[in-house]
Amino acid sequence: MARVDDAAPSPISAAPERVGFPLRTIGRIAVRSSSIVALAIAWEAFSRSGAVTPFMLPALSAVLERIWSDAIAGDLLLNIGTTLYRAIAGFLIAAAGGIALGFAMSRNRLAHWFFDPIISVGFPMPKIAFLPIAILWLGFYDVAKISMVVFDAIYPVVTATIAGIAGVERELLWSARNMGAKERELSWQIALPAASPQIMTGLQVALPIALIVTIVTEMLMGGYGIGGAMMTASRFADSRGVFAGIVETAAVGFCLVRGMALVRRRLLVWHQEVQDPATA
Repeated sequence: MARVDDAAPSPISAAPERVGFPLRTIGRIAVRSSSIVALAIAWEAFSRSGAVTPFMLPALSAVLERIWSDAIAGDLLLNIGTTLYRAIAGFLIAAAGGIALGFAMSRNRLAHWFFDPIISVGFPMPKIAFLPIAILWLGFYDVAKISMVVFDAIYPVVTATIAGIAGVERELLWSARNMGAKERELSWQIALPAASPQIMTGLQVALPIALIVTIVTEMLMGGYGIGGAMMTASRFADSRGVFAGIVETAAVGFCLVRGMALVRRRLLVWHQEVQDPATA
């Protein structure tokens, strides 16, 4: 005679767990976004209190209305798409070049001897000071703006790659050498994967820098994009347009940072920081 397995959960006991999971997720999101909601409420209340004029600080509802009107007109999609194209293109070039350069400096003494002084001098410099040179050489269009993004975002990637490879445990390299691994295998199969968490940290730093530099170059050079739209609104004393650009920049930056964090979790699924629930 068949008997019912006592260990099997009943539908009645499983239902609360299925219901509780989305509730916990919603509660976690609500707690994390509470400061943003509080800031939005304070902005709206202060702008309507009469302490400032609508020109100095338009209400958040008016700014959102302006963003909605730009979205209907198609300007919002054009400006955000243009800014994202420049920022992501520059970031990808900086990521590829920074990892390659950092890897070469870590594994080759001549490369380290030549590039280390340049990285040491260039890292703390405000790279936006080279914008006039980029304009003289490359003009006012996308090539100059993307070049400035690459020039600024490549430094944290290079330094993170060097630090990550330098931090690889020597025991791993010694063990691989004793098992007959060649230098190329040590580099690609041991050093680079072991340094990937540090490299991802450098990429997470470089991505917001890419967006910041893109917005700044658009403000200074004009044209389409969020920064260019903000400067156009400023010239015409369009306060709502300026604050709309600020809100759009914040939203785009938040999405990029969250997306990069998701990519990190996907690529480092094998790492302890992802597997350990306390650090996830």
